[in-house]
Amino acid sequence: MSTPRFYCDPAISNSLSIGSEIKLSESAATHATRALRLNVGDDVVLFNGDGNDYPAQLTMVKKNEVIAKISEQTRVNNEAPISIHLAQAISSGDRMDFTIQKAVEMGVTSIQPIASQRSVVKLSGERAEKRITHWQNVVISACEQCGRATVPIVKAPLSLPQWLASIKPTDLMITLAPNAACSLKDLPQPKTDIHLLVGAEGGLTNDEIKLSTQQGFTAVRLGKRILRTETAPLAAIAAMQTLWGDFCE
Repeated sequence: MSTPRFYCDPAISNSLSIGSEIKLSESAATHATRALRLNVGDDVVLFNGDGNDYPAQLTMVKKNEVIAKISEQTRVNNEAPISIHLAQAISSGDRMDFTIQKAVEMGVTSIQPIASQRSVVKLSGERAEKRITHWQNVVISACEQCGRATVPIVKAPLSLPQWLASIKPTDLMITLAPNAACSLKDLPQPKTDIHLLVGAEGGLTNDEIKLSTQQGFTAVRLGKRILRTETAPLAAIAAMQTLWGDFCE
């Protein structure tokens, strides 16, 4: 069994450093005591998104309070050599959670939810804020599991035109479109960040694909079959990691 990893939000926890004692968040403490049944003296790893792991030992274990003392600081070198920014049209049910979780495991740098024309879920105001918090927690959980010490950010939802107007152009910007003439193997190896745009259930409309191509995006197909909204980004990320990233090392 690997050593349990727990995220410590730098906005609410003490600075992580050798010798410091850190109180785990309530949710982390509950997981440590009820699910993992950890005890005083057990080893854990703390991280706060700064790219380091902080091995520690538990010094206090109570029902709703767990404290760990940091013994080391180690730099984590497991980020992908390519930087993929996923713009995912908001999908319904558990599909969005699944997409975010697996995309983080696959090494994405950031996630931008997009309110597309075919997005069934409509978010605004307090509901949007709660959903962003939920998605960010999905990211954190994925980082705890997969060993990442850098935490991707889930950004506030934007419409497609808003997002296209906000991004800095890079040399590789991709829109997934099942009828596109181009495939990933036709594209040059990127020298800068990658923007990847994926539709929700039903895909992007022709107008949305056209709008993205007008802004410098290349429409790309993934094989001969139409993939679901939760499958397409993961297949694309895996293919890019194979061509240019983790899997070719």
